[in-house]
Amino acid sequence: MSSIVISTVSLSIITALFAVLLTIADRTIGNYGQVTMTINDDKQFTVDGGTSLLSTLNQEKIFIPSACGGKGTCGYCKVQVLEGGGPVLATETPFMTEEELADNVRLSCQCKVKQDIRIQIPEELFNVKEFEAAVESIEDLTDVIKKLRFKLPEGEEINFKPGQYVQLQAPLYDGNDEEVYRAYSIASSPLEKEYIELIIGLVPEGIATTYVHHHLEVGGKVTINGPFGDFYYQDNDREMIMVAVGTGVAPILSLLNYMKSKGINRKATFYFGAKTPSDLFLLDHFEKLEEELPDFKFIPCLSRVGEEDNWDGFKGRVNNAIEQMMEDGENKEAYLCGNEPMIDSVVKSLTEKGMPEELVYFDKF
Repeated sequence: MSSIVISTVSLSIITALFAVLLTIADRTIGNYGQVTMTINDDKQFTVDGGTSLLSTLNQEKIFIPSACGGKGTCGYCKVQVLEGGGPVLATETPFMTEEELADNVRLSCQCKVKQDIRIQIPEELFNVKEFEAAVESIEDLTDVIKKLRFKLPEGEEINFKPGQYVQLQAPLYDGNDEEVYRAYSIASSPLEKEYIELIIGLVPEGIATTYVHHHLEVGGKVTINGPFGDFYYQDNDREMIMVAVGTGVAPILSLLNYMKSKGINRKATFYFGAKTPSDLFLLDHFEKLEEELPDFKFIPCLSRVGEEDNWDGFKGRVNNAIEQMMEDGENKEAYLCGNEPMIDSVVKSLTEKGMPEELVYFDKF
């Protein structure tokens, strides 16, 4: 019995000593003191060294896109490091092109701040803010897609371009032991600055979508940061071709809501793709927009429809609809949002119709 007690006590002492040694190592070996972080050559911050560049930027309320929570698995948090970043790590190279490596692009979650560092980021990231928003409403659009409306804190507002996205944080919950951020396009108009609307589909075993669909309730609070993205409305007089499938409808909805709010009457056609009638949603809203926007046309397209569905709309994929219904690509531009196969097929159809590829704007997910 005494030997068991002695062994237990000894193990406890060893464990305690190991913890102390780790703490000392963290405060000495990993302590690089205060260093200077220079951003875009005109903004300087005195920061504590030793953490990742992503974490250091977050502490200064400068938010970089990062869907994986800094684990180096998404490749979103790219930053140009001009000085002080150290060598590129093996964990970064799979996400880099040769051009990016030559241009000193790094994954900010993998690059440690150990000395004075000089970086370059897009100026618009200084417009990114973090909000603790309240869930005002949750609406079931289909069995697996929800529309959520969030109210920002009193006196705060978000400034974004129609088509951009925010990151929503999924916190720890039963069955999930890590905090992650996931990107979702904003569906509301940018003129409604005190609110954010998102359309989120359930992904099997998805950390964030499971949180939204099974744990989030009206009245709850969420952490959101943004806006991000270079997919957004272009202000000109070209005819607009809009294409989306599933939750990709969100940024298209934001564009149309913006056009309605601003009284913009550009000619626009929206091809909304789905498999079956039960996969379509917001039909009444888009049909109402046809009345409110004089040059807007809504074309829902179904790829898997049977006679029992009594569907008298277009039968086929969205790229088939474009091939059959769009005359040519002259003086037109396109806005596409959806999965990669859809985007690739529609880009092919549009360019074959004569639309310049540089006028095809898209957001793949």
